[in-house]
Amino acid sequence: MWGRHYWGGPRPSGGGAEGAEVAGGVVVMFAWLSSQERHVRAYVELYAALGWACLVCHSDFLTLFMPDKAAVLADRVLTELVKELKVRPVPVVFASFSGGPKGCTYKVFQLIERRCEGQLTLDDYQLVRDCLCGQMYDSSPVDFVSDLGTRFLLHPSVLKMPEPPRVLSWMTKGIASGLGTLFIGKFEAQRKEYWETLYSSVHVGPILILCSEDDELAPCSVVQNFGRRLLELGGDVNFVKWHSSAHDITNIMLRNTELQ
Repeated sequence: MWGRHYWGGPRPSGGGAEGAEVAGGVVVMFAWLSSQERHVRAYVELYAALGWACLVCHSDFLTLFMPDKAAVLADRVLTELVKELKVRPVPVVFASFSGGPKGCTYKVFQLIERRCEGQLTLDDYQLVRDCLCGQMYDSSPVDFVSDLGTRFLLHPSVLKMPEPPRVLSWMTKGIASGLGTLFIGKFEAQRKEYWETLYSSVHVGPILILCSEDDELAPCSVVQNFGRRLLELGGDVNFVKWHSSAHDITNIMLRNTELQ
């Protein structure tokens, strides 16, 4: 299996353990790399408090660099979402965190925009498009075909340890360097496709973008450039910038309080 997905609380149709329908819609949360259920619970609880169900998707290391595996995960997420939307169509918002856009989100957009083949019917993808009404990016998107990608994968907040083991650091940098040398043309093509797909979603708005000036892994300049380009393309973009909110899950409650 490549990544995983699950409902973080009640389903829109009331099919969860709680048995109650949600009053709002569905947030499809594309969580950050190496995150676990306990790490995203604060977000799930925030959405639930606002009356929204949450379908959580955790991508893994390989989906970042293997588009076919990311597409498989994206199709599984859409299959689960469509099951609920067929029972009761509700508004849908995509919320992408850190590595989530590269690990899954952009492939979801390609599937519903019919830019790649999937397992669902055209009517199913159309149903998702009809219900999709907004996006949110938190500390994202990040460019992985670069030194920034290696720094992201070795960062303590991603590895969940104070410092990466020397062997792991050496292996990661070596693999990244080797793959970059052997498949530079392929990776550059994937990189172009990735950004073009995110920009093509400009019509799905409003779009909320969150970032921090001191984030080492999602540089504010990269995120701002993304938001600026969406504005140039006619997007309805709201940009929120913190002066200090590091790329770490310890800031979740602070962000949730401000967003609420």
